[in-house]
Amino acid sequence: MSSFLRRLAGFSFVCTGLLSGCGGPAQPTDDRRVFRYNQPEALTSLDPAFANKQANIWAVTQLYNGLLELDDSLKPGPAIARRYQISPDGKTYTFTLRSGVRFHDSEVFAGGKGRAVTAQDFVYSFRRLFDPATASPGGWIFRGKVLENSQGEISDTAFVAANDSTLRIYLKEPFIPFLGILTMPYAYVVPREAVQRYGKDFREHPVGTGPFRFKVWDESNAIIYHRNPTYWRRDAQGHTLPYLDAVQISFITDRKTEFLTFQQGKLDFLSGIREGSRDLIMHPDGTVREEFRNKFRVEKVPYLNTEYLGFQLDPKNLPTDDDTPALRDRRVRQALSYALNKPEMVAYFLNNVGVPGVSGFVPSSLPSYSATLVPGYDYQPQKARALLREAGFGPGRPLRLRLSTVQERKEICEYMQKKWAEVGAQVQIDVNQAAAHQELVDNGRAAFFTKSWLGDYPDAENYLALFYSPNFSPAGPNKTHYKNTTYDRLYQQANGEQNTAKRYDLYRQMDRLMMADAPVVPLYYDEVVRLTQNNVRGLRPNPMNQLTLERVRKE
Repeated sequence: MSSFLRRLAGFSFVCTGLLSGCGGPAQPTDDRRVFRYNQPEALTSLDPAFANKQANIWAVTQLYNGLLELDDSLKPGPAIARRYQISPDGKTYTFTLRSGVRFHDSEVFAGGKGRAVTAQDFVYSFRRLFDPATASPGGWIFRGKVLENSQGEISDTAFVAANDSTLRIYLKEPFIPFLGILTMPYAYVVPREAVQRYGKDFREHPVGTGPFRFKVWDESNAIIYHRNPTYWRRDAQGHTLPYLDAVQISFITDRKTEFLTFQQGKLDFLSGIREGSRDLIMHPDGTVREEFRNKFRVEKVPYLNTEYLGFQLDPKNLPTDDDTPALRDRRVRQALSYALNKPEMVAYFLNNVGVPGVSGFVPSSLPSYSATLVPGYDYQPQKARALLREAGFGPGRPLRLRLSTVQERKEICEYMQKKWAEVGAQVQIDVNQAAAHQELVDNGRAAFFTKSWLGDYPDAENYLALFYSPNFSPAGPNKTHYKNTTYDRLYQQANGEQNTAKRYDLYRQMDRLMMADAPVVPLYYDEVVRLTQNNVRGLRPNPMNQLTLERVRKE
């Protein structure tokens, strides 16, 4: 037996003890009542105020709830709030909380029994996001949206508990995607008592309202959750959720070892398999190899992530001793896009896991997407050459650029480098560490760069905000410093448009306008490959790549 398998066997034994030897009723002694998944990326906190990456988001989703949640079609619907009303002017949101929702039993409460959730708990949880003592990265979900005082700070009247079951939120201006924002883990409710008791250590002593409650976190090995016996939600037949007795999260960092562990049946689920495992499981055309068919379920599902190339358009951010000023010529940017065969790239490098980015920036899984109404750039090398000639580049004066990227995108960048060379553009690839690359892009010091945008909530506004001029980086998401007054006007208009069809039309106008100016090159709209053991039921994928386990069963 390899050293890894010996460690794995020992780990499984330890976890079995943790799962079954904890006292109390209905303890998980049957493997069919324990759901196991792996988290290869670092998990840093079980505090929803720090749910800024997938590892943290998946972990806290099992422990907490918010006012609202997304349904299978990504529409916000009731969770702890049983209903809500929006004022005619779109600036006042009133939520009525359901009764019977309690925090997990915990030593922070009198007698160790979890108390009822009130509207004041949401006021506390929301204000905590922009408290400097918390240092949460999540305050942006409310900044610039809810009422502010004369100093530009969140007003004391932005969140109001009218009584224990009524919460009101007041916005500065109408913002139609606001309900989607309230489904984010940053907006989950937490009890003041636990935060005050544990302070910074609340990250490893979580107390929520969700279907599972925290048991133990061995940071190098595993996290264990147990079923919450007082969970407030029931299924359609009146049975209390969740169905599972426990969740075990492991931390195998090596992707090949992770896949081997899944094949051995010691994991129930894998998501986002990487190149090596993807090539092992799938043919180049994206179909599953014969030896793996029927052994487990393989799903390729949309993922709200757009991979793109960006151009820094702000001249004060760029050096003038090379050809980077050429990137401020729209014809050059368009030519670089026409030179790429995106369907070929997705097929050859990604096993057709992804949708070629031949439309706008908004990904194909959002309802406002339309490849017909928002045409992008397909593969037209002759047109690329013609545009470069119009911009003054040719055999006597080749276009020379530097593309900033990271190691994981190097292979695709080398493919693009070759395609650009075919139309007369010489592009040098600069590979940086991820943190250094992020710093260059955020501060406008990368003239030409690779980037991705993973949606925070399922509305096209979240993608189109990247081109709204008040959102210039480093403070905002507009990494290219794109500025167009017509675009800004349409963006503001869309945020207050309550008619869905009219708002989608505004979104498409914005996407068309931005694509004509070409501050970015959409490469592909991402998809994710999910592997699930055949005995798992009720695990539903969606484009947010959420992991929701309260209705999952194992047979």
